[in-house]
Amino acid sequence: MPIKIRLTVMNFFQFFVWGSWLISLGGYMGNQLGFSGLQIGSVYSTMGIASVFMPGLLGIVADRWVNAERVFALAHFIAAGALIAAAGMTDFASFYTYMLVHSLFYMPTLALSNSVCYNVLTRRNFDVVKTFPPIRVWGTVGFIVAMWAVDLLGWTKSANQLYLAAGAGLFLGCYAFTVPPSPPYLDETRKKSLMSSLGLDAFVLFRKKNIALFFVFSLLLGAALQITNAFGGPFLDDFKTKYPDSFGVKHPNLLLSISQISETLFILLIPFFLTRFGIRNVILFSIVAWVLRFALFGLGNPDDRLYLLILSMIIYGMAFDFFNISGSLYVEKMAEPTIRSSAQGLFMIMTNGFGAIIGSYGSGWVVDHFTDSGGVRDWPNIWFTFAGYALALAVLFLLVFRDRRIEDIKR
Repeated sequence: MPIKIRLTVMNFFQFFVWGSWLISLGGYMGNQLGFSGLQIGSVYSTMGIASVFMPGLLGIVADRWVNAERVFALAHFIAAGALIAAAGMTDFASFYTYMLVHSLFYMPTLALSNSVCYNVLTRRNFDVVKTFPPIRVWGTVGFIVAMWAVDLLGWTKSANQLYLAAGAGLFLGCYAFTVPPSPPYLDETRKKSLMSSLGLDAFVLFRKKNIALFFVFSLLLGAALQITNAFGGPFLDDFKTKYPDSFGVKHPNLLLSISQISETLFILLIPFFLTRFGIRNVILFSIVAWVLRFALFGLGNPDDRLYLLILSMIIYGMAFDFFNISGSLYVEKMAEPTIRSSAQGLFMIMTNGFGAIIGSYGSGWVVDHFTDSGGVRDWPNIWFTFAGYALALAVLFLLVFRDRRIEDIKR
């Protein structure tokens, strides 16, 4: 099998594992396990906790001692085992513990997957910039296929979604051993300090006011990233009494998957927007898109206002991609060459680490705050609260963040 196809298969299943449960697990926890909003949020926060330090730790192992594909495989084996254990749990403490173990070992594989691809392509003299994106896009396809499979099999409220993810993870762990080896670059990694390997040397960037402000906004906006992943399913499920035959209630994953489809399309639009408007405005567009994303959820329903929910799904592509990619580009341009890799790691820690933790717990508290004693959730006020939060961020960003140096950065 050609190496590009082999790496494409690896990326497909890498995100198939995640897509099997990320969007639908909230509905399972709320509907079948009876978890509160805060408990659902705390389970999703495990990904943020893992993102703070585990990618750096396993990255050090892969950089210094063990082939990256072997670390990748072992991490998937452990993560899959944790999912199997979690699928059999009904109490919150046990379920949370196993999902935490899963996140601790799955989240680093996102970076390790890229490392393996980069290593293999580089050693075979491929142009990584041109070759990797068409390979990586199949990861998003795998995510969408997993969502559709779970929906069409009727597993959106079932523990079977976790077994499906675990099966894909076990397959991927075995498959990784067939990928060409990615041994450590010993000469290069031995020169790197432990601080550099963990990305901690990038904290010197906080001495610069504008970059420090940007990282603060990264943390605050990162809090929005997992909200609809965690509560999109429970939101649609709560319409089952009023609109039992509606498309969104019957097929929540199919509806929510429009967000991931939109994500792939908006990636293609980023060069145009960056060229025409510059990074600062593109980041602002992203924050405003989050306002619309949440507000349309508050106004929509899966029946006569289904079009509002579909519009929210389409807007998600702009909300997610424009900040993540433009923000990464800003960090790339503003950091010194010697700490660029560490700076990118810090950007991920702020958004997918600390930001995700704050957002997961905070959103869970908001959901519980607008839930009455009978367990009925006031979803419009929940979503409008999130929209108000994003709107406040947009206004603050417009008023406070004035780093004019980035206006000239087009690509």
